[in-house]
Amino acid sequence: MERHAAELLRDALALTPEARAALIDSLIESLDPTIDEGAEEAWRREIELRLQQIDSGAVELISWRAARQHLRDRLDR
Repeated sequence: MERHAAELLRDALALTPEARAALIDSLIESLDPTIDEGAEEAWRREIELRLQQIDSGAVELISWRAARQHLRDRLDR
């Protein structure tokens, strides 16, 4: 029997944050089963670059609240 999506969501939201993250990862992976062999390494390099930029002060960090407002402002244009 197929469960209603709202029931699934309710049950998923009751999980621990770690379990929800694992569920999200599995669901996203199920949408695109193709594997890009170079993607993992490319993401690792990108993360390292961004961490270096943060550590060196080359980029200015802003709060999530400010980032969200910036995005809303751009969408309202």
